[in-house]
Amino acid sequence: MKKTLVVLVVLLGFAYLVSCTKVPITNRRQVNLIAETELIGMSTQAYDEFLAQHYVLPDSDNRTQMVKRIGARIRAAAEKFLTDNHQTKRMDGFTWQFNVVEDPSVNAWCMPGGKVVVYTGIIPVAQDETSLAVVMGHEIAHAVARHGNERMSQGLLLEAGGATLGAVLGNQPGLARDLFLQSYGLGGTLGMLAYSRNHESEADKLGLVFMAMAGYDPQAAIGFWTRMSQQGGQAPPEILSTHPSDETRVTTLKEFMPEALKYYKPTTN
Repeated sequence: MKKTLVVLVVLLGFAYLVSCTKVPITNRRQVNLIAETELIGMSTQAYDEFLAQHYVLPDSDNRTQMVKRIGARIRAAAEKFLTDNHQTKRMDGFTWQFNVVEDPSVNAWCMPGGKVVVYTGIIPVAQDETSLAVVMGHEIAHAVARHGNERMSQGLLLEAGGATLGAVLGNQPGLARDLFLQSYGLGGTLGMLAYSRNHESEADKLGLVFMAMAGYDPQAAIGFWTRMSQQGGQAPPEILSTHPSDETRVTTLKEFMPEALKYYKPTTN
């Protein structure tokens, strides 16, 4: 056991040295061991499979039109932010897609390459376009920050001893698929990977900036996450949750709001 821990520590240390990047806004150092092009390839397949298994609302549906409108505005804002901060490589290879699926779950997600899905169940909770922009800005921020890559890199270190993704795909395709799906919140048989509370907080901050640059009032995030906290039963303790506690999230959002408002330019479009 001690030898295994030592090996893992050495692997993590080496990975940190050779693969370290900084997350926009927070400047937190992260380790991404996997080429984003590999993950984009996996996400394209997983995205198509998901859509084939669900009812996708047509483009004529008002909800789809709203999601695509929000997506186009936040995409443009994210691209401008990364251009202004000399980090355009974070979106290399992105081919954006925005779809709405008929599902009562209060959920939405974005995979590598800008593959976005919004569930119909979250739209009534959002209540309006600005609050739905909170959701989509947050999910797009996860992809821009490469949180899934970071989580899956951890999984490769812990579950596959630091093997490359290509090696795991060749020798343990089931493990590779589980790691991918779990890293992007789509299920799988493994437990949730570590540090996701940090990821959620970072996505909140990046998402506020993106939506503000897109012309949506970031202050809507306070009301939205308050409504989210009222969904379902009692929330688990923060230490056991992959998300910040409701109180912590709202407090952090309020603290960051002055920074987000610097980017806010209201629009009538």
